[in-house]
Amino acid sequence: MADQAVDAYIQATAARLAADGCEVSTEDWHGTPVLVGYRADFRLRWMATKLHLLTVVAPAATVTQAGLEAFTNTAFDYAQARKGQLRGLQSGVAVFPALVGTHADPAALAWAAQRQLVRFGSVARPVAVDVTTGAVGCFRRTAALGFVYSGHLRRKLELYFPQAAADATTPHP
Repeated sequence: MADQAVDAYIQATAARLAADGCEVSTEDWHGTPVLVGYRADFRLRWMATKLHLLTVVAPAATVTQAGLEAFTNTAFDYAQARKGQLRGLQSGVAVFPALVGTHADPAALAWAAQRQLVRFGSVARPVAVDVTTGAVGCFRRTAALGFVYSGHLRRKLELYFPQAAADATTPHP
């Protein structure tokens, strides 16, 4: 039953990604099916850059801070290998590495909510999802590095990973 709730959330995320125009696929990462959504956007107001956004979603029995950190690094490496060859030259990469479980440790939710990780020409905003409580932890603020993309990334996070109404800290459009 718990696995069904996680699978249902991941399938709903796939539908939200597809509705937003993302290419959506499922890949096998060492025996675990991982949802991958991809889209690229170009804006003049982003200093005429193209942003490659990859959303990588995997199931987890329990979302822990250590597990989310490891998954974030793996997804970050994947995104840079897939779309980051020319990053920094009018091109950037953003990745939303998300772990979805029936329980998310408060430390994992807090860790995801307080940070955006930065590498040259790339950012990652980890996401922790607890399907039992509806809690979603992710960085939804404006960051100093990559600030031109902050509004776009915040809107995409709200669209792909909406918080439960009781847990919402920001209004939904």
